[in-house]
Amino acid sequence: MIVGLGNPGPEYKDTRHNIGFKVLDLLSRELGVRLENRRFQSRNTRTRLEGKDIIFFCPMTYMNLSGNAVRLCADYYKIDREHILVVHDDLDLPVGRIKVARQGGAGGHKGVKSIIDHLGGRGFPRIRIGIGRPRYNESTEDFVLSPFYKDQKETIEAMIQTAVNACRLAISDSVEYAMNQINSLNPGDKEGTDNV
Repeated sequence: MIVGLGNPGPEYKDTRHNIGFKVLDLLSRELGVRLENRRFQSRNTRTRLEGKDIIFFCPMTYMNLSGNAVRLCADYYKIDREHILVVHDDLDLPVGRIKVARQGGAGGHKGVKSIIDHLGGRGFPRIRIGIGRPRYNESTEDFVLSPFYKDQKETIEAMIQTAVNACRLAISDSVEYAMNQINSLNPGDKEGTDNV
């Protein structure tokens, strides 16, 4: 099961907090499938990826309640938490950096915290996508719920593609293999300083 985190609704579509949705949407397009199923308070689909049965899953509960939807689906299909790969934004990584991890804490991310709470532990892999920190003294809440800066567009597109590749590697080989291939990459070495 691959979970992309974000918030539902057009007003959140291109915000930093929704990059998990963007990764799942691109991966779905590459495979020619659509996240049309609305069960489990989500957009989801079942498909094959790298020869394995996979559920693509985007909770529609709003970020802070993501764990409830993930738990409903995981319980129904009897998926252990170590087989749930969560894709989410991360303030502690600069734009352009992606880290694949076997597990970890929430790091202040309320969607990840909700999943930890509902699954009863931290032992699920994740793909952390760097969104950096505010340039212009924005509050953290405003920052994560705003679009990326205009000069970051190319970096973001490259980062989303790299995260899709990380998902494929984690499924086809292993989370450890994906870590070795992805964690040293930096799709966005250059970050400008243009205005929003």
